[in-house]
Amino acid sequence: MATRKVKIGMMSFAHMHAWSYAKSIANRDDTEMVGIADHDPVRAAQMAQALGTTAFESYESLLSTPGLEAVVICSENVRHRALCEMAAQAGKHILCEKPLATSMEDGLAMIAACEQAGVQLMTAFPCRYSPVMQRLKATLESGSAGEIVAVRGANRGRNPGGWFINKEESGGGATMDHTVHVTDLMRWMLADEVQEVYAEVSNNISHQAFDDVGFLSLRFERGVFGTLDASWSRPKSFPTWGDVTLDVVTERGTLSMDMFAQNLVLYSDKTNSVTWHNWGGNMDDGLIGAFAKAVREESPVPITGLDGLRAAEVAFAAYRSAELHAPVTLR
Repeated sequence: MATRKVKIGMMSFAHMHAWSYAKSIANRDDTEMVGIADHDPVRAAQMAQALGTTAFESYESLLSTPGLEAVVICSENVRHRALCEMAAQAGKHILCEKPLATSMEDGLAMIAACEQAGVQLMTAFPCRYSPVMQRLKATLESGSAGEIVAVRGANRGRNPGGWFINKEESGGGATMDHTVHVTDLMRWMLADEVQEVYAEVSNNISHQAFDDVGFLSLRFERGVFGTLDASWSRPKSFPTWGDVTLDVVTERGTLSMDMFAQNLVLYSDKTNSVTWHNWGGNMDDGLIGAFAKAVREESPVPITGLDGLRAAEVAFAAYRSAELHAPVTLR
């Protein structure tokens, strides 16, 4: 028997990840793209034409569409709360781009709105669906590597520009943008929470009014020590957007994970550039599949709103630590 298609709509294409999520929704056998709404109507029309779907004139008109079950929110970070509360009030399940929110107050309000409406809130952390990350986690869970002693992580990318460098829309710079993915992987891998954060945050690369360098030291509740490079340190000429890596020090050795090591190198005379094109598993598609499965089966989403807020809380603590020049204990 064919799997029932979950009907999903897109709320904003402001975030660069929106295109990949939308393609998965349009192409999967178990999902159906209902349409797109965006506070930028020109962008909505362009994306709808490219995907062969409908551009709605407003978020409200999308949410009132008969049969719509869920939405994916890919707006600027500061709009997440308003769009989440709007979708929850309309009774739609939500997959929200990271960081979940730009403050604890907003994140808690989003979680509460979804609980009160009886809908699910899932945070978009596709890195959990990377095949190499899943293999690393399975290896650690098997016990063959022994107990984890320390973790070193990195999420170093190119400066994305646009609204990402406008604090009024993003809530912060590189530290806000790049802390949450690897923090979530560490939490997931360790099944533990960050207890203390010490961070150095600066704008020493571009020297503009946003942070492009973030280096965090993390202490987890059960004693594991971690570090995280969450910077926009890749140059404009770098062959891909950036990286996600983990080195896990255990009792018996070190396990290393490079999430985007599987790539083809393209030397193009047309663009006079060298670019990397990844192959292998599609982690964005894995994320959409997991969200659709939870909606269809009415089962708990695998990455909750609280998971998203826990990771964002580490970024908030990093900014406080950098201001105080001292470690910050999380609530």
